Amino acid sequence: MQPLASKLPDVGTSIFSVMSKMAQEHNAINLSQGFPDFEVSAKLISLVNGYMQKGMNQYAPMPGVFALREAIAQMTSDLHNINVDPENEITVTSGATEAIFDIITATVQNGDEVILFDPAYDCYDPAIRLSGGTPIHLKLKQPDFSIDWQEVKSVITSKTKLIIINTPHNPSGSVLSKNDMQQLENIVRDTNILILSDEVYEHIIYDGQQHESVLRYPALKERSAAVYSFGKTYHATGWKMGYVIAPDWWTSEIRKMHQFVTFGTSTPVQYALADYISDVNNYNYVPKFYQQKRDHFLKLIEGSRLKPVTCHGTYFQLLSYQGLYELGDRQMAEYLTKEKGLAAIPISVFYGDKQDNQLLRVCFAKGEDTLEKAAEILCKI
Repeated sequence: MQPLASKLPDVGTSIFSVMSKMAQEHNAINLSQGFPDFEVSAKLISLVNGYMQKGMNQYAPMPGVFALREAIAQMTSDLHNINVDPENEITVTSGATEAIFDIITATVQNGDEVILFDPAYDCYDPAIRLSGGTPIHLKLKQPDFSIDWQEVKSVITSKTKLIIINTPHNPSGSVLSKNDMQQLENIVRDTNILILSDEVYEHIIYDGQQHESVLRYPALKERSAAVYSFGKTYHATGWKMGYVIAPDWWTSEIRKMHQFVTFGTSTPVQYALADYISDVNNYNYVPKFYQQKRDHFLKLIEGSRLKPVTCHGTYFQLLSYQGLYELGDRQMAEYLTKEKGLAAIPISVFYGDKQDNQLLRVCFAKGEDTLEKAAEILCKI
């Protein structure tokens, strides 16, 4: 047999899987992979069970259960004061990662260039390359992980097809401002450049800041596909429930990808979510809920020599160990897991060139007992 020629020869097992496996093997507290360790709403679980009992267990419509798409449209109107067509502009997907893959593969063709910002979520670059595109990696500016819009403008060419933004940003916790959105508007005006806006942490935002969705800006909305995650918002990452909002002409192409990737997404969960998100109280509480966790965690690690980076969103906290160890971040993550009993994610994996700033990402979407045990370890380093 001839050996298989890999389409992604430089891609191995996801760092999230690697660190979670290492945490399990060494009985370490797992603050690496971004999943909560507390229960999903009993009401939501009851709704799912109820629809299972009612027999809603067969294939859902390919674009998503219409009741859920209607509920998403209403929630979007309540949050952003805009109208979205549930029939032609909303597609329910099996998680946000599937939505991102669908958007990129529907959009990027051979020779196209796609601008993304490092540290970047690790699914962007491979999907671009699989589609025949060229990723153009720009680096967010430290210490606040902001975008240099003049740099963006300088790298745009006739081949630029797509710009990918992520706010609130994983892994840094930074958020884009109104000024950022206006700068992006100015850059893409009078071009055919499209925007993929990864907004899966839209509800997990702190310090009185408002989530600046591309949907709030008409000139961006008409050329943007915005991605969201029920799993992140409702502490149910294992359900793999996401959706994408995009103009009808783009949605029709995105659905062509979606129907051959997963076709449909869990039927009873869709019906349950349609009921659940119809009550605004079931998502309006989320910012305060997670800000309390962030603030509690930061207070717990006040005695640590690791320095927290300012975080305004997501449920991740970056910690700098500069000046404490000479280890690279992957070595440091391994050392912490094996020797100290705490698993974290090295940030260099989110950079195209593997830039190492001696930063680790930890997830604070955990119960108080977990956070207290983790903080005790961090304070002893």
